[in-house]
Amino acid sequence: MKVAVFGRFYNETTTTSVERLFAYLLEKDADAYIETEFFNLIKENSPHIDEYRSFKTFDKLDKSFDFLVSIGGDGTILRAIIFVKDMDIPIIGINTGRLGFLATIQVDQIESAIQNIIDGKYKISERSLLSVETSPENKEISALNFALNEVAISRKNTTSMITVETHLDGEYLTSYWSDGLIISTPTGSTGYSLSCGGPVITPSNNSFVLAPIAPHNLSARPLIIPDSTEIQLKVAGREDSHLISLDSRIATLENGTMITIKKADFTIKMIDLLNESFLTTLRKKLLWGEDKRN
Repeated sequence: MKVAVFGRFYNETTTTSVERLFAYLLEKDADAYIETEFFNLIKENSPHIDEYRSFKTFDKLDKSFDFLVSIGGDGTILRAIIFVKDMDIPIIGINTGRLGFLATIQVDQIESAIQNIIDGKYKISERSLLSVETSPENKEISALNFALNEVAISRKNTTSMITVETHLDGEYLTSYWSDGLIISTPTGSTGYSLSCGGPVITPSNNSFVLAPIAPHNLSARPLIIPDSTEIQLKVAGREDSHLISLDSRIATLENGTMITIKKADFTIKMIDLLNESFLTTLRKKLLWGEDKRN
């Protein structure tokens, strides 16, 4: 069993999670690799680092890995996909913060979760992504031109709103006069889009959401579209440039740049244990209120 481990931050819960995960991987004689920067963070914070010297480190992955364990929250998983890309390596998330929609394994479930994966007691949830192209080309975007949650267009260095001219499959839709526009996948529908009034969409749904950010025109409402739709955007405003974010990665584009967004030609595979589901998490987080654990 070849396992990749990735994390970004360190707190008290991270220490407990790392030690329990690593101890169980050692017990199962797993071939474990830790992302280099995360391993350096562990060395600075873990009093038991010498016990994990047998683990190797990685800066990039290949298809030989069986799965990746993300230690953190949903944001950490969004960063983990940069390593996984289109290699079909399944991801499971250990939660070290508040309840997430992607990182759902709690600290006291680590051993049972890993054992269930070893025993094949899980299912795969395939998550669609968005891909982005710009004309003229932006090298920051073209290097990693995909997003699991959302692509967001927003104003930069100004309090003035921007106008986002929007076409769907070449047909003019509208020009959003707003602080920006979010294009969300079903996975991202519980994130930024939701905070801007967008709907919650189950992960298996073949749809995207257009959600304007603080629109000035009162008729602007979130719009659900088929995920086969090609979206073209062009921004105008008082400033010369605006921001585009792909999940948490941000770049600056000149106004007038043509932005083309469509469904990526690969998916991200999330590991769902048999006793967990999106609806279970939805009930806990949205219907019962925010989980307050840290």
